[in-house]
Amino acid sequence: MQNDLFVDAHVFIDGTLGKVRLSHPEGIAIAADGSIWCGGDRGEIYRIEPDGSSFDLIASTGGFSLGMAFDADSNLYVCDLGSSSVFKLNTTNGVLSQHTNPNLGMKVPNYPVWDRQRNRLLVSDSNSPKIPGPGIWSIDVQTGVGSLWSDEAFDFANGLAFTPDGNSLLVVESWGKIISKIDIESDGSAGKKSLYLGNLGAIPDGLAFDDFGNLFIACYEPSQIMVLDRSGKLNILIQDLDAHLLCHPTNIAFRGSSIFATNLGRWHITKINTTTTSKGLI
Repeated sequence: MQNDLFVDAHVFIDGTLGKVRLSHPEGIAIAADGSIWCGGDRGEIYRIEPDGSSFDLIASTGGFSLGMAFDADSNLYVCDLGSSSVFKLNTTNGVLSQHTNPNLGMKVPNYPVWDRQRNRLLVSDSNSPKIPGPGIWSIDVQTGVGSLWSDEAFDFANGLAFTPDGNSLLVVESWGKIISKIDIESDGSAGKKSLYLGNLGAIPDGLAFDDFGNLFIACYEPSQIMVLDRSGKLNILIQDLDAHLLCHPTNIAFRGSSIFATNLGRWHITKINTTTTSKGLI
């Protein structure tokens, strides 16, 4: 398959050894200052310098940090597997708080995205592997109160991304090996689920659009990143069958023309330079 957008890839930061170690990162987000934030398998929340020269452990949920997203005030919202809730980190003063009630009903909050008004988070709930269930949650950013936004059954709902026109939400169904689409009604409610992309032949995890409407898909197995272009053609951007440079990548995030990928199977962040670009959403 063609990979015309691919330029080169390398380890951006290696956290294998040292006083602070990068512990199987899963979620990733880019801050306004260009720093890279990611999570760890013991609830860690790390900040990596923009140039990759060093990183620090900022806080920990005590659980398992999954997907994460910044708001406009540089607060970081982190899905936590251990408590079945979403945490909020004030990156200015370092205060970490549990934003949602663990009794809300979420089982495995996996990945958050902001709605168009940026006053609520939509959060995927993965439920149990290979046991489809609901759904996508809507979480009020001020109160942390939430409810099911879509009660459709997903086969391990995972990464989320809005289509470039903002009218639909794409949902990765990892064990289904598909990407579904939910159209957004005029009142902001969820429409019915439909198939957006099937027969991937891989286990998808994370999503990101570039500025031109190309959809990038991080795949947990085999370790690769795919691209669905605007014409509907699916290509492999980069693949690592040795699972070393890319090792079970989960979430991805753009910073300019570079893609940063977490590797749940190892202890590093991979940087992939491309010939495209994305401003992203902060």
